[in-house]
Amino acid sequence: MSQPTALITTEQLAVILGDPNLRVYDCTTYNEPVPPGSDMPYRAVAGDKTFAAGHIPGADFLDLQGEFSDTSAQQFFMMPGVAQLEAAFGRHGADASKTIVLYSIGTMMWSTRFWWMLRSLGVDAQVLDGGFDKWKQEGRTVETGAPKGYPAATFKAIPRAGFFVDKNYVKARIGDPSTVTINALGPQFHKGLEPSRYGRPGRVPGSINVSAATLVTADKTLTSLADAEAKFAAQGVTRDKNVILYCGGGISATIDLFLLSQLGYDKLTLYDASMGEWARDAALPIETD
Repeated sequence: MSQPTALITTEQLAVILGDPNLRVYDCTTYNEPVPPGSDMPYRAVAGDKTFAAGHIPGADFLDLQGEFSDTSAQQFFMMPGVAQLEAAFGRHGADASKTIVLYSIGTMMWSTRFWWMLRSLGVDAQVLDGGFDKWKQEGRTVETGAPKGYPAATFKAIPRAGFFVDKNYVKARIGDPSTVTINALGPQFHKGLEPSRYGRPGRVPGSINVSAATLVTADKTLTSLADAEAKFAAQGVTRDKNVILYCGGGISATIDLFLLSQLGYDKLTLYDASMGEWARDAALPIETD
C-alpha cells in the first residue's frame, strides 16, 4: 500500500497555496527537558508559539499531545480512539476530499506522525519535504499570528487494521524469522551505551538499528529513496518481512515508516508506546551490546 505522492516539495506547495481545497497544517511539538529525578522522559510542549511567530500562509495548527493523543495514557502521543480523532480532524476542517499537507519545524517527524495516523484512518495526506525550515530558508511568504482555522468538516474515518501494535505483539515476534524489528533511535541508545531517558538502556531483543537521524539531510529534507533503500537493505530489511518500527515515543520511527512506504514496503506497523513503555516494564526483555 505504498503512496508515492506522499511527499510534496516547497515549490509544489507554493504553486497550490490558496487553493480552496487545500488544508495545510503545522504539526510541531517540542520535547523539552524535565528536572532531574522526574518520572517523565521530557515535557511535551505544543508548537503554537512558534506557529504564531511564523507559519505558511493560511495554515492551521494541530496540537498532537493536546487534541490528537490519548491523554489518559502514561506515555505521550499514544493513538486515541477513532471518535476522538474524527472530531478533532473535523474541527480543523480536514476530510478525505481535501488536499492535506502536513509540515513541522526542526524535524519532519511530527508531520510524518500525523501522516501515519491519517493513513491508519483511511485518509492519505502529503508531508512537506524540509518542513517550515526549508520554506523559510527559501525566502517564501510567511504569515504570523494565531491560526484562523478552516471551516469545520465531517471527517469520516475508514480505519485500516495493523498500523499500530502493542508490547505483546512485539514480544511475541522476538526471534520470528518472518519479522524484522527496527529501532529508529540513535546507535548509542540502541546499543545501550548511554543512559536512556525512557528507563532501562538498550533495545527490544533482536531488533536492528536504522536511526531516523540518518535518513534526513543537512537541510532537513529526507534522504533520497536510493540511499534509504541501501540503509535498510544493509540491515537485512526486505520486502517479504513483516516490519515493526519503534523509537522512544512512536514519533521519529514514522520517518522510517514514511520512507519504507515510499519504497513500496507494505508490511509495516508501529509499536506506538515504544521505549517509553518497553524500557520501564521489568517484565519485558531488553538487550544491550
